[in-house]
Amino acid sequence: MSAGRTVNTLSQEWSTPQKYVDAVKEFFGGDIDLDPCSNEYSIVNALVEYRLPKHDGLRESWEYPRIFVNPPYGSDRDRGTRIKNWLYRCAEAHKAFGSEVLALVPVATNTGHWKNYVFGRATAVSFLYDTRLRFLVDGKDEGKGAPMSCSMVYWRKRYERFMEPDL
Repeated sequence: MSAGRTVNTLSQEWSTPQKYVDAVKEFFGGDIDLDPCSNEYSIVNALVEYRLPKHDGLRESWEYPRIFVNPPYGSDRDRGTRIKNWLYRCAEAHKAFGSEVLALVPVATNTGHWKNYVFGRATAVSFLYDTRLRFLVDGKDEGKGAPMSCSMVYWRKRYERFMEPDL
């Protein structure tokens, strides 16, 4: 259990919907340099992609200027990792390399990972209008809405961009 919800560990293949990929690319000015937790069905098409499960992005370099992260939301029992590990890397990439990082994550403001790596470390949080975001499941837009609200968390300086209505 996590934050009062059952954690879905059955699939690590939930991919970012096209409209959010487009918004992230527009925010970054066209390209995403790194997607550290991609998968074979991802449509992000970052310049560098670490594809789970074979290529563990938590163990690789995040020294890239523009990073987009849509981490696995459940536990990865094989690696012993959870979403907190991804949020830690987001905050650390910004701190260590000055990376501009956007992460699409579930809203879980009462959890340790939000308290430790979002509050006081991220520059801005945007709560998504799509309260039950429909992720692509195995590359198809056929899934149900997510069981939780989602947000986009931002580490860097251009937080005023969240105020622009077209993003």
